Amino acid sequence: MKKTEELVRKVTRVGKRSLAVVIPSEIVTELGIKERQKMVFKVERKKIIISDWK
Repeated sequence: MKKTEELVRKVTRVGKRSLAVVIPSEIVTELGIKERQKMVFKVERKKIIISDWK
């Protein structure tokens, strides 16, 4: 995936209080993300940074 390429996804409701966003398969493959992998979420200046837990 090119660094300048933008991928747009919608936010969907999962249950009563949670929301979800689907990660595009190109990013999953590129980063080697696996099912049930733990991820860390950080908020910085109105942006969400997602990284591996380890």
